[in-house]
Amino acid sequence: MGMSAHDHIENLLIMAESNFVDYVKIYCRSGKGGRGSTHMRREKYTPNGGPDGGDGGRGGHVILRGNRNYWTLLHLRYDRHAMAGHGESGSKNRSFGKDGADKIIEVPCGTVVYNAETGEYVCDVTEHGQEVILLKGGRGGLGNWHFKTATRQAPRFAQPGEPMQEMTVILELKLLADVGLVGFPNAGKSTLLSAISAAKPKIADYPFTTLEPNLGIVSYRDGQSFVMADIPGIIEGASEGKGLGLRFLRHIERNSLLLFMIPADSDDIRKDYEVLLNELKTFNPEMLDKQRVLAVTKSDMLDQELMDEIEPTLPEGIPHVFISSVSGLGISVLKDILWTELNKESNKIEAIVHRPKDVSRLQQELKDMGEDEELDYEYEDDSDEDDLDYEYEEEDWEDK
Repeated sequence: MGMSAHDHIENLLIMAESNFVDYVKIYCRSGKGGRGSTHMRREKYTPNGGPDGGDGGRGGHVILRGNRNYWTLLHLRYDRHAMAGHGESGSKNRSFGKDGADKIIEVPCGTVVYNAETGEYVCDVTEHGQEVILLKGGRGGLGNWHFKTATRQAPRFAQPGEPMQEMTVILELKLLADVGLVGFPNAGKSTLLSAISAAKPKIADYPFTTLEPNLGIVSYRDGQSFVMADIPGIIEGASEGKGLGLRFLRHIERNSLLLFMIPADSDDIRKDYEVLLNELKTFNPEMLDKQRVLAVTKSDMLDQELMDEIEPTLPEGIPHVFISSVSGLGISVLKDILWTELNKESNKIEAIVHRPKDVSRLQQELKDMGEDEELDYEYEDDSDEDDLDYEYEEEDWEDK
């Protein structure tokens, strides 16, 4: 099922009010190579100087660079055209043309790039300072002096530069964190993040208080720490577009550990856990391979006898802990469990496999995200018709 018109409008309003932008479509174009020169050397007392046309310059690349000082793609929402400079043509005296200026696009770490027309995965940027050449600039053409031989001493031709490359791409941000919080709305995820880190997420007693992901650095013993990500609550059917749908599920794809949070007053903790697990499985089956920990929140309303009654009903096979972010119950135990699980050899983050986007649903996805406008760019193409002409200079006629 697709997103209803009402949900679509709500999502657009949320994105309009928020400065957190994690999905943007931009047009990229590299520079074309400069053409080689067909100049012939003509100087006083040098009647047959021969060819001396220089090579054209390389066209500029379009480069993505990871920058840890960015955490959204907001800056690209208002700069939709990324175009590198063209290489300049070669000239006389074997002078090379100037290379075109590279266009460097600064992106937050965790950015994934897809082809906006085919949905194919292109690349991702995960490290600060990491550079990925998205589009290569065209090579400059060779000047005519490269083509002289004993039997062709005055070549009157040179190579044109290689053409530019262009592509419309989707940049999608997937936050980098060690622990991802998974739970229904009002499960206490933001309250936990505010209690164990310096993050200040919005907290209130109604569903979907959190409308955008929040990151917090959790301090541990001996100056050690780990990063925790809080995403908006998941409801049953999120993978089909209900609630905030798939919009934020991708932010926990990179997390090495998932902390499931279910309140103690839930009717059936095991059932709620299975619903959440099924939504993750429907979104991306690989997410079931991640380590999982269960936290029963709002446990300050329970006494030890009630905890003993609830414990046998909890899901088997995963560590669990009763916590209360308000009273501090179980918080230190939770930190110990998370740290132990994060440092297990079996829990080392492996490179995630980015699946290509479904082409049949790509246009609908772009529409849902408000990124369905056309970004084609019209430019004037310089003609290379004069590649075979001589280039006569003013000084050729001096002192005559």
